Amino acid sequence: MAMRAIRKIVGGATQYDGAGVKLVRVIGHADVHDFDPFLMLDAFDSDNPDDYTKGFPWHPHRGIETVTYLIHGDIEHGDSLGNKGRIVDGSCQWMTAGSGIIHQEMPQAVPRILGAQLWINLPQKSKMTTPAYRDITAEMIKIVARDGVVVRIISGQYQGIFGSMQGDYVKTLYLDVSLQPHTQWTIEVDPQNTVFCYLVAGSGTFDEDSGIIQDHRAVLLGDGQGVSVQSGPQGLRFLLISGKPLKESIAWGGPIVMNTREELREAFAQLDNGTFIR
Repeated sequence: MAMRAIRKIVGGATQYDGAGVKLVRVIGHADVHDFDPFLMLDAFDSDNPDDYTKGFPWHPHRGIETVTYLIHGDIEHGDSLGNKGRIVDGSCQWMTAGSGIIHQEMPQAVPRILGAQLWINLPQKSKMTTPAYRDITAEMIKIVARDGVVVRIISGQYQGIFGSMQGDYVKTLYLDVSLQPHTQWTIEVDPQNTVFCYLVAGSGTFDEDSGIIQDHRAVLLGDGQGVSVQSGPQGLRFLLISGKPLKESIAWGGPIVMNTREELREAFAQLDNGTFIR
């Protein structure tokens, strides 16, 4: 099995989003073609509530899915459809914005917030699909633990065990992997897929030719049928994310991602005249 080598390493940059939430935009506009079908990855890691409690007040989305996974934290959310809820330790919210939704996400003060929000592009034929939420509680996330490795299956399947989500529009493998120090782990992946890993904590190596990669970085992997990871002396926790590229045109304006500039202008015009929500 041909193992994937490192193609690109990105560390992102600290940004302030929403009403003033401090985060690291690991993947963004500059990376969309390399990371297709994934548009953005925002990482959160703070023990200071001033960094995040201003939250993300009411804002729109169209044409994407947002996947918010919290290792630690508490986020209250609500939307224009009347949905309300919370994302807490070890849980995930998978939101399909589709034709349009207006929502807010308000992190609560906790000892530490640690997690990430991933944006998945919707294919052109599904951009205007009906909005939907799927709450994946910690109890719903299946865990495979053996030989110094713990794998939490957020989406997709691992060793024949299926997660509660597969991805209705973009089949997505999303794993939270923890390795004990100096532990090797391999996985077979679809050779057609984009595959990247975000290192949450610790360090590790991903191929024979590259050195040790430290945490808070994303590693985009090249072609191949498998991924091989070796953890460093402190162990390693990382998110492995994989999906088939859409290879479609992208017109991106803030929280809305369409295929053409005309569709983007139409979306913002609808926001202005009150016809955005269908």
